[in-house]
Amino acid sequence: MADEHKEKGELEATKEKEEKGEECTSCKSDQEVVFIQDLGFNVKVAAPGVEPFDIQVSSMELVQEIHQLLMDREDTCHRTCFSLQLDGATLDNFAELKTVEGLKEGSLIKVVEEPYTMREARIHVRHVRDLLKSVEPLDAYNGVDCASLSFLNAVTGGDIMEKRRTRADPVDCTPPDFIMPGSSSEKDTPILPLHPGLKEQPTKLNCLKVLTPSGWNPPPGYRKLHGDLLYLQVVTMEDKHYHITASTRGFYINHSTEEEFNPKAASPSYLSHSLIELLNQVSSTFKRNFALLQKRRTSRHPYERVPTPYQIYSWIGPQLDHNIDAIRAEDAFSSKLGYEEHIPGQTRDWNEELQTTRELPRKNLPERLLRERAIFKVHSDFVSAATRGAMAVIDGNVMAINPGEEAKMQMFIWNNIFFSLGFDVKDHYKDLGGDAAAYVAPRNDLQGVKVYNAVDLEGLFTLGTVVLDYRGYRVTAQSIIPGILEREQEQSVVYGSIDFGKTIVTHSKYLDLLQKAGNQLKILPHKVMNEKGEEVELCSSVECKGIIGNDGRHYILDLLRTFPPDVNFLKVEGVELSKEATALGFPVEHRHKLSCLRQELIDAFVESRYMMFIKCAAVQLQQLTIRKQINDVPQITNEKQEEKGKDSEKEKEGEMEEDEAKRIVESMTDSITSGEKQDMEDSTKEIVKKAANAVGSLKETEFDIRFNPDVFSPGVVHPEPNGEAYKKQCQLVKDAADFLLTAQIPAFIRDCLDHSTAPMDGATLADAIHNRGINMRYLGKITGMLQKVPQLEYVHTIAANELVMRATKHIFTSYLQGLDMLSLACAVSHFLNCLLSSCPNPSTTVPDQLNSKKRSRNKSKNKAKQSPLTPSDSVEWATLTPKALWSQIRTECKSYFDWELTYDNMDAFVEGLQITKVMILRSFCMKAGVQILLREYNFDNKQQQTFTDDDVINMYPIVKHISPRATDAYNFYTTGQSKIQQGFLKDGYELISEALNLLNNVYGAMHPEIAQCLRMLARLNYIMGDHVEALSCQQKAVLMSERVNGLEHPYTITEYTHLALYCFANTQVSTALKLLYRARYLALLVCGENHPELALIDSNIGLILHAVGEYDISLRFLEKALSLNQKYHGVKSLKVAVSYHLVARTQSCMGDFRSALANEKETFTIYKTQLGEDHEKTKESGECLRHLTQQAVVLQKKMNDIYQGKSKTGLPPIQIQPPSMGSVLDMLNIINGILFVQISQQDIENFKKEYEIRQKGGSKTEESSTEIKKEIEDLTASLDSQSIKS
Repeated sequence: MADEHKEKGELEATKEKEEKGEECTSCKSDQEVVFIQDLGFNVKVAAPGVEPFDIQVSSMELVQEIHQLLMDREDTCHRTCFSLQLDGATLDNFAELKTVEGLKEGSLIKVVEEPYTMREARIHVRHVRDLLKSVEPLDAYNGVDCASLSFLNAVTGGDIMEKRRTRADPVDCTPPDFIMPGSSSEKDTPILPLHPGLKEQPTKLNCLKVLTPSGWNPPPGYRKLHGDLLYLQVVTMEDKHYHITASTRGFYINHSTEEEFNPKAASPSYLSHSLIELLNQVSSTFKRNFALLQKRRTSRHPYERVPTPYQIYSWIGPQLDHNIDAIRAEDAFSSKLGYEEHIPGQTRDWNEELQTTRELPRKNLPERLLRERAIFKVHSDFVSAATRGAMAVIDGNVMAINPGEEAKMQMFIWNNIFFSLGFDVKDHYKDLGGDAAAYVAPRNDLQGVKVYNAVDLEGLFTLGTVVLDYRGYRVTAQSIIPGILEREQEQSVVYGSIDFGKTIVTHSKYLDLLQKAGNQLKILPHKVMNEKGEEVELCSSVECKGIIGNDGRHYILDLLRTFPPDVNFLKVEGVELSKEATALGFPVEHRHKLSCLRQELIDAFVESRYMMFIKCAAVQLQQLTIRKQINDVPQITNEKQEEKGKDSEKEKEGEMEEDEAKRIVESMTDSITSGEKQDMEDSTKEIVKKAANAVGSLKETEFDIRFNPDVFSPGVVHPEPNGEAYKKQCQLVKDAADFLLTAQIPAFIRDCLDHSTAPMDGATLADAIHNRGINMRYLGKITGMLQKVPQLEYVHTIAANELVMRATKHIFTSYLQGLDMLSLACAVSHFLNCLLSSCPNPSTTVPDQLNSKKRSRNKSKNKAKQSPLTPSDSVEWATLTPKALWSQIRTECKSYFDWELTYDNMDAFVEGLQITKVMILRSFCMKAGVQILLREYNFDNKQQQTFTDDDVINMYPIVKHISPRATDAYNFYTTGQSKIQQGFLKDGYELISEALNLLNNVYGAMHPEIAQCLRMLARLNYIMGDHVEALSCQQKAVLMSERVNGLEHPYTITEYTHLALYCFANTQVSTALKLLYRARYLALLVCGENHPELALIDSNIGLILHAVGEYDISLRFLEKALSLNQKYHGVKSLKVAVSYHLVARTQSCMGDFRSALANEKETFTIYKTQLGEDHEKTKESGECLRHLTQQAVVLQKKMNDIYQGKSKTGLPPIQIQPPSMGSVLDMLNIINGILFVQISQQDIENFKKEYEIRQKGGSKTEESSTEIKKEIEDLTASLDSQSIKS
């Protein structure tokens, strides 16, 4: 079945392409081939000691993947050293299944135990160790082995999908106090609930006391000849000591003791092929607990266990037990990376691997998938190796390659990766801003690597690059160009300049390659002068270097100025900025002169200029046509002129609404090229010239906007600085910087106003700003503008907080440098106290080892040649005070971001922005790479400081790297999205399922893009009425988002809200509430209560509480949602109307008809003004009003009767009919922006049965909201804007 639908999805895409008229014949056949090949089928596996079982495999898998699967399965996990045989022939581990002869549906594969080798024995012992510790969250908290945390199943109390099969749960709906509306303003949000279930974790299953390699290793020569490979020592839970021999046949117990070596087999020797089988025999506790442990391990969702592609670090964690683990100890001190012994030839040649994967063929889909999978895999391995290496360098664990030099200048090589520190070596950046420039250069270089990799030009190679910030140092890790270490740099550079433009060389092959890439990146080939005054042609900035490696590949490096400079942050002699820029206070002098514009900005700028060009030409052409009274448009020929080809990518990108203008211009330019009608031709040339001049094009005959990245560069000499051409180039760079101020920043603010972006924290704010091509150094200006827009108060709060945090991070970085390892914890906790504690003068104790060493140190002051991390003697850090820190932060905000921080201290800042110190703590720890203890912190005590040195448990690196894309999957996904927007759900669904397959193919199981794809699929399933499938997809999306984005990442919060809706639709009401409470808690932790996202969460909570009759609590949430919607969507918006209506419903259920009437009137008024009298929503609301008035009259009458003594009975109970679950679900769909959901009558009946807990009959207070299929644009905005945009 799955394959059928793949096939269809595939053909859809092929049809699409044909409609677009691409050359589709080749790809069509290719794509059909793929799907005939990638078939899923079942095979039987027979392993010793277990019943044969079926597994599902796909023809694209490698035999090795079956190995992995068997090592993970509960009943076969204790084997590692085996081969797989089909009909007596051993299968090759690295063969794809489709190449294995005779392998088909139902084949029987035998698991055959193989003799051990030394390596296999070690792998086996390590695997046993991993199984024994597989359930603990140790690795996730320590940030190793790509483990990360996930708490979904702790929140829901078990797997939601399992729950579906059992009976519905009892409904316990009371929300915890700390998430009630208004609670966070009274006291800080608690931290402990962030990691739920740590307290009630099931008892720890200990299987062994000790498992360690024995001190008798390695076996002496005469024992090697008897097949001994290594010796282990085991202490069982029953306190028995055993020495075990690993031999080629397996594991057995020998006669050795701690004192005496006696390798003879004990009797019984319990010889077993697997260590686990042996231990099962000697220890009953081991047998029992290991079985339980495996049950526990395999009962976890696979997504909780699979490693993530890149390491995620937790900013907070418990104090973990540190157990004895000899294998971990061995790993820490060997230079090998864990399992890398699997790779023949020991250390990996990263450069070779990275470049070879780029050279793989990419003609058709299967080839591209293979290539992208290889690129992604090698890249994520490289990132984790680079991370380990960089930490080793900073921790002082690696010898420098130039140990004689001063600390800052040292460079390191570890595991075939080159590491350098972000300091200005040899005054390289003297004119550009010294260390400040050296600090940002790696970041800019990484951007350059990113764009050249995205262009993906054959024959042009970049280095694997990772930039890390760890313990206050910036480390750049790069793969090594073959041969570069043997020669001096001067000899190897064949293109570019190593001394910022004094000597410059060029190379024809490089010019050719860079020009091809430059056309896409809008880089202009240009000439510069060297110090001898000769002109040299380049197609990149001067300091970009080309080196031909010993492997013959053309490498480019130092791409830090790939894009043109940002003149708003450069003070250049004699350069005038526009009126708008000077009004905003530009140019601002920045710390360094490496400020460049972003690629997104360049693209947007060229796009907008192209539109200007088209319009300008069209207007003139129309005038000309009218003047000449030519009625026939010049005939259009098929010759396409250059410019069209050049900008065809552009045209595809933005579907121009200016079709009219385009047609005119095309007809005109075609007539130029076809060379008819002489008189026409001259005037059209004139028009193009005018239009080209109007947009500042570099050529007069066509649209040509490219940038010279060397303009305004200090030290670079240009051939004709006063020539027209050069002036035009300078003007373009100024225009682009201007465009950022006049178009892009207002566009960002508009995005926020129409809620197409709603950032929740600093990170999502940065993404939104970057997407518009704005650099973060503009954040001060943006924050100033946001302050003037009251309904963007929440964005202003996030921005101001982000500014203060970035400034704090700058200060913290220099604070950390030169700290002694001894005092790291004290220093970090002291810094946190100065930042966040209310205690006016936090004190700290300097570790005394420092003081005792002081005297002896002074003599050897001149030894500057120690490692970069040699501590300075100063205990300066201990003198920091909150006051001093705050004034440094204010200065930094002003000097770096040109933003005035008006508050006098942190407490005033927190008060003024209505945020919590927990939000600041989270933000700071995530930026600075600090992990703190999971406990509640008291920030308000003026006598006692908040943090002690025991609260700082770890420091982790902040890692920046490029993220290779799965391009085909991306194309399927976007095509699928546009299909859905056109209303073709089925087609869209198939394309997006197909995208999911391709994503899994390239990225493996875990990746942020896969989480996004799963969310979309869940949404589609839900809309198409398959609630169970929706629940299943969304559950995976939540687990994955927790694992790859982080527990409290804004995306994870969104995933939780979606999952709650689908749980409710599957009648898991209390689970839905738990999920919403979790979402609200996370949101409070991340951005506090003042945020439009909370209005959505609160409406959901209020509605569901209303459905289960908890009217009082429900009302609190709905009223909060109402006030937030009024604040952020404006009092007249439809969202506010819905909120009023929800509040009115709840009030009427509580018998408070007067208030209900008042609120429903508001709803009616908004509908009437926005949608008109005759709209069904307006009529519905009118109905509701009549109904409420009637109720109020009846109630009043009864009360009057009682007062006048006419009726002897007391007040009759107000009989309230609880709302039908169907109508609640309808309302939920409306507020969550889901448009049409057909619910069968049967579903509603089932809901009703479940909810007949409450009495019936009596007054109907509840208008059931009829199914809404009208698309009210405004309502669809809330969730969809996120899922569709992202």
